[in-house]
Amino acid sequence: MKRLITALLALTLPASASERPNILFIFTDDHARQAISAYGGRFTKIAPTPNIDRLANEGMIFRNSFCGNSICGPSRASILTGKHSHRNGFIDNDSGRFDGGQQTFPKLLQKAGYETALIGKWHLVSEPTGFDHWEILPGQGSYVNPDFIQMNGSRKRFEGYVTDIVTDKTLDWLKNRKDKKKPFVLMTQHKAPHRSWVPAPRHYKLFDGIEMPEPETLFDDYSNRIDALKKQEMTIARHFFWGWDMFLHGEPTDKRFMGGLANEEYKRMNDAQKAEFDAAYGPENEKLIAALPTMKDDDLTRWKYQRYIKNYLRTIRAVDENIGRTLDYLEESGLAENTIVIYSSDQGFYLGEHGWYDKRWMLEESLFMPFVIRWPNVIEPGSVPAAMIQNIDYAPTFLEMAGAPIPADMQGESILPILKNNGITPDNWRDAVFYQYSGENTHAVARHDGVRDSRHKLMRFPDTDEWMLFDLEKDPQEMKNLFADPAYADVLGKMKTLYADLKKQYTVNDSTFPMHRNKEGWWKERWAAKNKQTSQAKDVKVVFLGDSITQAWETAGKAAWEKHFAPLGALNWGYSGDRTEHLIWRLQNGNIQRVSPQAAVILIGTNNTGQSKRPAAETLTGIHQTLDDLAWKWPDAQVVLMSVFPRAEKADHPLRKLNDEINEELKTLADGKRIHLLDINAEFMDAEGTLNKELLPDLLHLSPPAYDIWAEALAPKLREIGVR
Repeated sequence: MKRLITALLALTLPASASERPNILFIFTDDHARQAISAYGGRFTKIAPTPNIDRLANEGMIFRNSFCGNSICGPSRASILTGKHSHRNGFIDNDSGRFDGGQQTFPKLLQKAGYETALIGKWHLVSEPTGFDHWEILPGQGSYVNPDFIQMNGSRKRFEGYVTDIVTDKTLDWLKNRKDKKKPFVLMTQHKAPHRSWVPAPRHYKLFDGIEMPEPETLFDDYSNRIDALKKQEMTIARHFFWGWDMFLHGEPTDKRFMGGLANEEYKRMNDAQKAEFDAAYGPENEKLIAALPTMKDDDLTRWKYQRYIKNYLRTIRAVDENIGRTLDYLEESGLAENTIVIYSSDQGFYLGEHGWYDKRWMLEESLFMPFVIRWPNVIEPGSVPAAMIQNIDYAPTFLEMAGAPIPADMQGESILPILKNNGITPDNWRDAVFYQYSGENTHAVARHDGVRDSRHKLMRFPDTDEWMLFDLEKDPQEMKNLFADPAYADVLGKMKTLYADLKKQYTVNDSTFPMHRNKEGWWKERWAAKNKQTSQAKDVKVVFLGDSITQAWETAGKAAWEKHFAPLGALNWGYSGDRTEHLIWRLQNGNIQRVSPQAAVILIGTNNTGQSKRPAAETLTGIHQTLDDLAWKWPDAQVVLMSVFPRAEKADHPLRKLNDEINEELKTLADGKRIHLLDINAEFMDAEGTLNKELLPDLLHLSPPAYDIWAEALAPKLREIGVR
């Protein structure tokens, strides 16, 4: 109902640029709230952020703002789409590639008459879509003399410091944009304060002589919690690189540093820049190297912390200065009155808490996202809402600000009611947030998910079947796992129910969360080969999607394939052992959009049953998500949805019954217009439901005669729906 009301309101909202607000979204990478003075914390007086504070004082600051997946790329994808990672397809930085063909708020704002621009860090592998103008850093980008990818694919190098240059380009676009009659949305996205924390030269010696306060948990021993916390690889004590992180030249002279990764930013400097850098850091480096032979472990950890935290805060000083430059221009140009300014960052970060740097964990320091917003004449200055918001809320918020309808499949909610009502939380607002991290190779952080409400947090670690429960009121630093504490039995029960409810609400389960199998050599090789084949394919009229039964069109079914489907330029995207989550990952990350088939044939789900014995309803959500993905990838393609083939010899076998349940529900997905159900299961069994072993020799996979049966039924169905 809320979405319907929003859509109706959009029809009556003013259309001129002077009446619709501009949106300036200033975004950084890894900026912890502990390092923003408006949020308070141990650096407030030592390293203030006056220009971010200015936004907070003139607008609204959210103290319960969270991400859904604490990694750079996934957070950005959620912002663009208004969906959690499993729905937008970008679940991690290891293998992720944002599928720019999908629905995003910049595309929708373009349709609503906005001019859209993106400048700075992108970090989503694919090229930006939905922007009238973009100029982005390649990958993580560089602090020193950065390269920028242009819209024509070329790269240009600019001498100077990246934060200053991103702001220069921002101001240039604002001054010279093509159509000033249109309202605009501009995403200014900084590299800072991402690793490796190289400051602007003017800040090299900022904080020299100051002893930065340490967090209470700098020497956390990870007791009273699960062992996964001990096994991570992101500690200040053991996992900083000699060159890259600590700015020391040459190879390590002490085994308590990691080697092999030099200061790449130093290599980008010209001679004058190197001389300035060495003059600033050289004397302190020499003192350290001389002291290392007798330096105790804890003292060295403290030295590393000081080097790290000062550089981190130095990079933020440049960010804050450039936010000030941007705000000043808005005032001078007259744009400030009708421009919404938002400051945020893709997630929080550990500034020594628990002995860590980096993010990924669902613990508070990285779960939190700063969110500060100024909207003149709408937001009450100095407002501090209690509402819990998440990065999936940004897209629907931007759309409602612009008077554009919010698509029903966005999982976030517009925060406009909060902004317009002095920060008061609406009665129907969420009381908890959901989080899911897929477990990248980087930093060895265990795969986990969980929920957080206003007081408690429940985390689940599926690979070890362990849980952690925290009372954030009594234990804000999350030092004691209360999962097995009898005194918290009622709280645990409530949080487990909440966990199940939110997973259902966001359609999160093992069958819907995209997963690759790249650790299996053959799978990775097939993936590469199929991507290459797809990129070179021409006149593809049908694509087959599925598991081993589909893959075996290349072996047992080869003769039938050559007769019926090879003439259609058919592609076989079947992978032995795949479940729905693997197919979903392949659809979201491959070259599938290089072809535009007339039809797709889908047979998937039997491995969800046989390998995991998952409930039929869960498997169905995976199939449903597959169909949703195809709807926007191949909007003009017809879909032949095969009933899951029978397995096990007798009709009363539990696995057979699971497949039968799935097939009953598949009938509800077929509309006869775009999705067509084809059920040939009766061809493989007798009247009592006993499988014919000549057709299914292992009671699961098809023999050549069975492929003939499938082909003879499928070929006319394809002709019927227009495949020629």
